[in-house]
Amino acid sequence: MPDVPLDSLAPGQTAHVVALDPAHPLRRRLMELGFVCGAPVTVVRRAPLGDPVELRIGATLLALRADDLRLIRVRA
Repeated sequence: MPDVPLDSLAPGQTAHVVALDPAHPLRRRLMELGFVCGAPVTVVRRAPLGDPVELRIGATLLALRADDLRLIRVRA
């Protein structure tokens, strides 16, 4: 299965992190939170207008903007 941006997953879907865009402004902080190669990430839910998106990575729940999710590549 090809790599896709994280924002393309629907609520309830799980995928594994493949890469973070090196130019991502939150790259270092996301890596500290567990967004490392191979880590499973689940889309929990989307806000009514689609932004932000609640994610679970490990034991951490966080919400990110759709623009930030486009810079995170995952493989389902």
